[in-house]
Amino acid sequence: MAARTGERIPRPARVHNQQVGPDGVRLRPFREEDLELLARFATDPLFSEPFEWDGFRSPERLRQRWEEDGFLEQDPHYLVVAGHDDSALGWVMYEHGSRGLGGDGVWVVGILLAPEHRGRGLGTVAQGLLAEHLFATTPAHRLVALTEADNVAEQRSLEKCAFRREGLLRQ
Repeated sequence: MAARTGERIPRPARVHNQQVGPDGVRLRPFREEDLELLARFATDPLFSEPFEWDGFRSPERLRQRWEEDGFLEQDPHYLVVAGHDDSALGWVMYEHGSRGLGGDGVWVVGILLAPEHRGRGLGTVAQGLLAEHLFATTPAHRLVALTEADNVAEQRSLEKCAFRREGLLRQ
C-alpha cells in the first residue's frame, strides 16, 4: 500500500486546460470507441494478468455504466489514458476512500494499461497526471494506491509519482 499527500511536485504542461505528460500521454473521459478496451478486460484474463484478474465480467454492464454517467459521476470513476494519437492505452480509476482507507479528502487510485502498452513508463506518467488532477480539482488531501506485493514495477511507478510505501496488507 502506498499513499501520497497533497504536497506539490512540478506540474506537467497544460494544453487546452488538460494535462499532457511526456510522449503526449493525457487523461480524458471515455468515448464509445474506447469501450472495446473494457470488453477485452471483461472477457480476456490475459488482459490484466498476472495482476488484477478477478473473473469474467459483463461487457454489457460496463457499457450500461458508461451510458449512465460516462464513468464520471459515481465510484469508481474512470478516465482513459490516451496516447499522443488519442488512442486508448488503458485507464486510471479513483474512488472515495473505502475499505477502511480513509474518509473525506481521501481517494483510492489505480491504473490498468493494455498489455501492449506496459513497460514504457506510460503508466507512471498517467498516475502522476491523475494525482495532479485530483489534488487540483477535488478536496483531496491524500491518495492511496493498493498493489500486489510482488508487483514491483507498479511499486516503482508509484514511488516516481511521490507515493510512499506505508504498509503491507497480508492476504
